[in-house]
Amino acid sequence: MRTFRQGRYSGYLRPISYIIDLCVINGLALLYFFKHIDPFTFVLVISSAWIILSSASKFYEVYRYTREVTILSLILRQMMLFTLIIFAFSGYNQKFHIAPNAAILYVLLAFLLITIFKFAIYYLLQKYRVAFGGNYRKTVILGDSKKAIALETFFNEKPEYGYIHKKTFNLQDRSVDALKPSFDYILSNGIDEIYCSISELSNVQIAELTQFADNNLKIIKFLPDNKEIYSKKLKYEYYEYIPILTLREIPLDDSINTVIKRSFDILLSCFIIIFILSWLTPILAILIKLDSKGPVFFKQSRNGFNYEEFECYKFRSMYPNATAHLNQATRGDHRVTKVGAFLRKTSLDELPQFINVLFGDMSVVGPRPHMVSHANNYAKRIDKFMVRHFVKPGITGLAQIRGFRGEVETDKDIIGRVKYDIYYIENWSLLLDFKIILRTLYNALRGEDKAY
Repeated sequence: MRTFRQGRYSGYLRPISYIIDLCVINGLALLYFFKHIDPFTFVLVISSAWIILSSASKFYEVYRYTREVTILSLILRQMMLFTLIIFAFSGYNQKFHIAPNAAILYVLLAFLLITIFKFAIYYLLQKYRVAFGGNYRKTVILGDSKKAIALETFFNEKPEYGYIHKKTFNLQDRSVDALKPSFDYILSNGIDEIYCSISELSNVQIAELTQFADNNLKIIKFLPDNKEIYSKKLKYEYYEYIPILTLREIPLDDSINTVIKRSFDILLSCFIIIFILSWLTPILAILIKLDSKGPVFFKQSRNGFNYEEFECYKFRSMYPNATAHLNQATRGDHRVTKVGAFLRKTSLDELPQFINVLFGDMSVVGPRPHMVSHANNYAKRIDKFMVRHFVKPGITGLAQIRGFRGEVETDKDIIGRVKYDIYYIENWSLLLDFKIILRTLYNALRGEDKAY
């Protein structure tokens, strides 16, 4: 039996990618950066560590349908972990005298080259598929639901992904015999992958189809129906031999991801506190005091991680009032001071929350925390609102850059906010955090309609 089936080159691409990357990290080290180290020790230790790290981080699990942003996220994560490995190697082998600045420069240059090679292979394969029709997979779809039609359109309009769609079967008959024509077609036309619409198949048909695919070395994939559970990112696990599906996989439950995000939070919050708040706070304090009587800072109880309450800090932007902990600011709110209006418009009032980030109550990016009274109300009325509290709240978030910031005027506002927050929780990456931060800065400089 052949190791690689026709049109499948992933069996070759991963070893080639490993070889290229190992040549880069070892070649740069031995030929340019660290000429006086023991080459045998370095190559053995670093290559072994790279292979183990890549396997654990799934660095080479890049498929034809993998998005560029996912590849960048993998590269960034690999770079941070590999940097730790290099410093650990340097610390353990102090006789090699590897300078920290040389190590950092080495890692940056190595990953610049790795990134170039990785994307070159990714885009060259896309061009190869379009120009020469190679590296393709033949597909059929069983069913004609909306999702099946959308998938057929995707196959036909995106040749760079390397799918050649051959036929879509309309399954109105739910008997097992109804599948026979499709089975014959699949075998006679060398179909590689079978896509099935779950809602149009009976349980008996699904069992028969799975058995056919297993016995004929065909890949079978299922399109979710309108039942919401099938649209979730399900995690498949085994408890001994018992298969278990987990409804929601949260990347930040991974200890490595938690360390990466927390390290980034600490670094950025320290930078903001030392280089911005240290001189900006006295200036704003004078302006706030001259504008109105009351404290410089305003603190408010909000619900955070695991729904626990914490004190959230802001620069005071309102006259002291009894309803500050109950009612959000509204457009033209008479409670907002003149200086406060400027602070809120530019989002400068939020800067003290970097203190919350440093203390560990918040993160730089995450679901925005609500006042306790509002959170309790939303938790009772809004479906899935509590999911937001699986992670730490943030100074900014995906919902905020998508237009759901500030005052909640209708349930539509909070529902939209919850939708984007859940997407962020289930799809977190450090690259996504960077994107949200940059977009937040852009919105602050441009000015936002709901920043009042």
